[in-house]
Amino acid sequence: MRVNALPCAPLRPPRVLVVGAGIGGLTAAALMARSGIEVQMLERAAAPGGKMRQIELGPQSLDGGPTVLTMRWVFDALFEHLGLSLDQHLSLRRCSVLARHAWGPDQRLDLSADLETSVAAIAEFSGAAEAQRYRAFCERAGAVYQTLDRPFMQSSRPTPGSLAWRVLRQQGPSGLRQLLRISPFTSLWTALGRYFHDPRLRQLFGRYATYCGSSPFEAPATLMLVAHVEREAVWQIEGGMYRLAQALAAAGRQQGVSYRYGCEVRQLLMRADGGVGGVELQDGERLSADAVLFNGDAQALASGLLGRPVQQALSLPAIPPPRSLSALTWHLLAEVEAGGFELSHHNVLFGPAEHYRAEFDAIAQGHLPGTPTVYVCAQDRAGDASGRPPQRAERLMCLVNAPAMAPAMAPASARALTEPEIARCQQGMWDQLGRAGLRLRPSPHAPLCTRPQDFAQRFPATGGALYGPASQGWRASFFARPDGRTRVPGLFLAGGSVHPGPGVPMAALSGQRAAEQICAALHSTRRWVRATDGALLTPGGISTR
Repeated sequence: MRVNALPCAPLRPPRVLVVGAGIGGLTAAALMARSGIEVQMLERAAAPGGKMRQIELGPQSLDGGPTVLTMRWVFDALFEHLGLSLDQHLSLRRCSVLARHAWGPDQRLDLSADLETSVAAIAEFSGAAEAQRYRAFCERAGAVYQTLDRPFMQSSRPTPGSLAWRVLRQQGPSGLRQLLRISPFTSLWTALGRYFHDPRLRQLFGRYATYCGSSPFEAPATLMLVAHVEREAVWQIEGGMYRLAQALAAAGRQQGVSYRYGCEVRQLLMRADGGVGGVELQDGERLSADAVLFNGDAQALASGLLGRPVQQALSLPAIPPPRSLSALTWHLLAEVEAGGFELSHHNVLFGPAEHYRAEFDAIAQGHLPGTPTVYVCAQDRAGDASGRPPQRAERLMCLVNAPAMAPAMAPASARALTEPEIARCQQGMWDQLGRAGLRLRPSPHAPLCTRPQDFAQRFPATGGALYGPASQGWRASFFARPDGRTRVPGLFLAGGSVHPGPGVPMAALSGQRAAEQICAALHSTRRWVRATDGALLTPGGISTR
């Protein structure tokens, strides 16, 4: 007797919604789609990128967010995993000058990617003994980076014990000795005093704490690894950093990710079993999913912005950690007068070294500094010794550190900076440029100023802080930032407020980690899923073709 086989219902791939098209979300979306998951990106802005955005000023587009690309290998590996090549999507040029520094009109120092070039420059600037101390500092910074790279930055959020175990497993007995030298209990400022006797160099390398939104007087000495990361290579992207966000979105689209811009999420939807099952948009539309990846500030969950049921999704300290720094930025078009300060791509203009602590004391008290350190990105300049000035008005971004408005858990106490405060800081910024000899002829287009309150409005629950929790004290590295997995089934996290921390490559690593966690969770509950090319995937994600 013949039995007719019943038609088999087509297998449905699991569906994931990604809320927020920042670097972490873009990375995770592309990787999940590559594994056969149906991915839809929801972004409240009109374009991808998150903090990596563009600003329109007159006829020109300027980078409005990150200006430095480091750890290029993160993106080379990402594009390779997607079956693509980073070089086919972006044109990158390595900077020979990491940054040009100035203390007034006659004190200049270029820090170079080449160690010996920097040693020679520091010897001329501050003496041979200080140059040798710089060489020792570089060795220490490199050792800290090597100790923490895979066990910390490329792993799930560790505890002190699990970090020690990972280091010993990967590096053997010598790893314990290196682990003791990462100096988590010493401030970066104190550690720098052991290497540099020239207060200007201590000031220069202390500024690396601000790359994580922290004060060098409060941040752990572990952050000296940032100096090593930057010295390994800093890259310029032709057309600006925003091209990276565009390239990631295009790569995701090639994998099958769909994107909805101008689309704001009101709340997360819960399943009957207590897990997250989708989202509700501001217009009332409901979208179902097997999992949701939230790529916004993690405090948005704790503050209830995505609904009360997920307020306890995170294992966070009872007292929220201090927020990181915010910023005042000015984007402008201007011609640089010849004969003064010659810009490179990245430039840092310091005030007197003896006033440096006062800058961070003022910020800690909620005020703008009277004599701010000014960072200037000359987007049209090459990152080399010449700087190669353009033959027209240049695209410039000037930035000074500023206090965030308030912790996200206490919005009632948030205080927006007043216009007189901002005007005084702006004048202090212009004065600082003038003292360094940088003379500008602005174009008819007025500079565009972005304030902490503007950042707070653009990125909910941040209070204007640009880097999530501040890296303050040794506990911050282990407990201030959540891992990508939450207490709520089906809800995952990525972005700069999540482990391993702020910065473009770190956000990408968080997205990579989140994609791995989501794929593992979904594959463990489904025997098979259908890949985008029609091939079946096993629970481990290995194609049967």
